[in-house]
Amino acid sequence: MFYVYILYSKGRDIFYTGQISDVGDRFIRHNQGRSKSTKSGRPWQLVYAEQFESRSDATQREQQIKSMKSRDYILNLIATYQAD
Repeated sequence: MFYVYILYSKGRDIFYTGQISDVGDRFIRHNQGRSKSTKSGRPWQLVYAEQFESRSDATQREQQIKSMKSRDYILNLIATYQAD
């Protein structure tokens, strides 16, 4: 299984979108500062995750979310996810 996930940094008020096969491990690495792109946003909160059968599908979905370039779109995804 592969996942698209969205992290939120309250301190910087930003979102980070990524994809990986082990969300838990990746989340820990983000919060330990072991990812250059997210080091300054710690601590991160995992606010969204979506599961896929293949890395290709997860990568396509990640790119779709990123291409929207819309905070409102991400907030809507999160609201829908938290309602489920």
